[in-house]
Amino acid sequence: MALSGGADRGSHSMDKSITLPPDEIFRNLENAKRFAIDIGGSLTKLAYYSTVQHKVAKVRSFDHSAKETDGDPLYEISVQEEITARLHFIKFENAYIETCLDFIKDHLVNTETKVIKATGGGAYKFKDLIEKKLKLKVDKEDEMTCLIKGCNFVLKNIPHEAFVYAKHADSEFRFQNTHPDIFPYLLINIGSGVSIVKVEAEDKFERIGGSSIGGGTFWGLGALLTKTKRFDELLQLASKGQHTNVDMLVKDIYGGAYGSLGLTGDLIASSFGKSATTDKEFSKEDMAKSLLHMISNDIGQLACLYAKLHNLTRVYFGGFFIRGHPVTMHTITYSINFFTKGEVQALFLRHEGYLGAIGAFLKGAEEDNPNQYSWGENYAGSSGLMSVSPDLNPVQRARSGTFDMLEMDRLERQLVNLPLLQDPTSYIPDTVDLTEDALAREYWLYCFEEALDGVVKRAIASQKDQPEAAERAEKFRQKYCHKLQTLRHQPFAYGSLTVRSLLDTREHCLNEFNFPDPYSKIKQKENDMALKYYLKVVKSFEELSWEQRQFTLVKGLLAGNVFDWGAKAVSDVLESDPEFGFEQAKQQLQERPWLVDAYNQWIERLKGPPHKCALFFVDNSGIDIILGVFPFIRELLIRGTEVVLASNSGPALNDVTNSELQILTERIAAMDPVIHTALKEDRLALVQNGSSSPCLDLSRLDKVLATVVRERGTDLVIIEGMGRAIHTNYYAMLSCESLKLAVIKNSWLAERLGGKIFSVVFKYEVPSKAQGQH
Repeated sequence: MALSGGADRGSHSMDKSITLPPDEIFRNLENAKRFAIDIGGSLTKLAYYSTVQHKVAKVRSFDHSAKETDGDPLYEISVQEEITARLHFIKFENAYIETCLDFIKDHLVNTETKVIKATGGGAYKFKDLIEKKLKLKVDKEDEMTCLIKGCNFVLKNIPHEAFVYAKHADSEFRFQNTHPDIFPYLLINIGSGVSIVKVEAEDKFERIGGSSIGGGTFWGLGALLTKTKRFDELLQLASKGQHTNVDMLVKDIYGGAYGSLGLTGDLIASSFGKSATTDKEFSKEDMAKSLLHMISNDIGQLACLYAKLHNLTRVYFGGFFIRGHPVTMHTITYSINFFTKGEVQALFLRHEGYLGAIGAFLKGAEEDNPNQYSWGENYAGSSGLMSVSPDLNPVQRARSGTFDMLEMDRLERQLVNLPLLQDPTSYIPDTVDLTEDALAREYWLYCFEEALDGVVKRAIASQKDQPEAAERAEKFRQKYCHKLQTLRHQPFAYGSLTVRSLLDTREHCLNEFNFPDPYSKIKQKENDMALKYYLKVVKSFEELSWEQRQFTLVKGLLAGNVFDWGAKAVSDVLESDPEFGFEQAKQQLQERPWLVDAYNQWIERLKGPPHKCALFFVDNSGIDIILGVFPFIRELLIRGTEVVLASNSGPALNDVTNSELQILTERIAAMDPVIHTALKEDRLALVQNGSSSPCLDLSRLDKVLATVVRERGTDLVIIEGMGRAIHTNYYAMLSCESLKLAVIKNSWLAERLGGKIFSVVFKYEVPSKAQGQH
């Protein structure tokens, strides 16, 4: 399919994605272990579980018992193969089913798979075909059970799954934050008919009502009235129609509003009411619109009555009638707002079309229960939510007609809320939602495009010994470039667009092409260098007065934070001046008063009793962690405060990872008795945070960390760095004292916050007693 002329430079890459080469669709089939299929009236959804082999950078301490030579690096980096679990979900039109089955048959290596779980109305129709082609026994599962299972799974594992649809807002899609407790909720499934299901727990749900007037009614009556047989065409007609030409309104009966009953004049008094008394012909568009309103209002009113009856405020809508169609989402939303006076929100799901397939898959997977793990959406292999309003982007429209994909990776650890969040239900990690802020969106997309060359260069340099690294890096560039193009047109593709999601997408794409840690060598070098200065920095505090020392420690922490390869302004300096040192960094810092300056309150607090336990979310390797963080936490330890250092589980940019931090701490302990004793007495603990992102989502942290925080009675949280304290968590409300500090290394962002580059944010927050301090 060719694009019309004059399209932008990104268009050729979009064009390719319409007919994806099969190796990009059915990925990792050779390792596929389990299958499930959900065949509806027009779409087939296939799910399978597979393993992916990819490279990870591991660090290992050298044996330092031998006499040390100065030139020895601190630890060795080895790249190892690791196998991780991945879920693949693919959606395509039923017309492709034979071709797809043939392709799967040719690529299926694993012969242990004997059964394919199937659900959906079409499972009967295609049962023989599947059995014949794949030589697998089709095992049918109950449709509703699958639907609910799938729904629970996505609500638990995909942070921006549910959204509210607002037709006239800047961003049509408003994503809801994942509620830590997803139950109870109401699911209104609008297929041919309507099922209303109350879901109370993982396996506890009941159908509490329904209606025979649903999507099939709209389609059937629509076909009779307009002679249009295609569902999408009917919706297309409806979006152009004027229902007031066909419907009888209150004002048509009473000449205006009916005040005493509180009815406004433009309310529909009778759907299709005018067609009985008027002799003229009605247009197809107007009839389709009237029909859509009639059915949506009916379903909306039913949904509200059931929600009220069962006292539920979360109501999700799904089924082929919805399937992301703006017209139906808008009419349902309107009707729910009207009937509940805004008390209940109509929620839709980003992966609505996959619920049945996911559920059927989970039914077959119960022997190694996927619910024991947390899963994460892999942005590199998922096509994301496409806008289906046909006028928005004809190319995308054609593309969603072929294949759509979702991939989820199994995470090593179970993720939970930080127990110190004041209100987990209202916590939003990200400071700016780029889906709604067009200016910021344009700036950051440009920023990430500009940085791409540097990332590619860095990736190749990190694997100098591998001749094919350049080719992989080029593939990474194309893939990430294509993602940025898609996000420019459809910012809502993966939920709310944020700086964090742009960074995470980049990490996913790097991993995809086997660049697990492009910064590993740089980190190693900087850690080596910084360790040489550690004792000198610590000694320099000895002759300072208490007040001077506290200020120098904070300044050191901030100066350390300047060393960030993720910030272009800094990486340019570091590239050209490798000797750019700790002292120079201190000179770069803004003089007090800082941009956000709560330093005096912090000092006053330090004059009081010591904190019981401080949780410190650390940031960069090298000078930051060794000369900035360690002297600072050393002072806390001397005061009598326990310290928990939380670092990333996996690499991202030049952030220090937990395995690197273990080695660094060991080395510092060997030189510094304070750190040595704290480790020995378990007053200093190193815990991984469960993340591989430069940013920080406090609602998805390693369960072990949450336990440690609880058990130690943590009463101070310190969050450091631009990614963790500015792009995310700037507004996070905690139930204990907190310090959020960062140096702003991006002039656009600094200006936006009212400062200049290298401005300092030092935010000290104490929760008010009224907010229920624990």
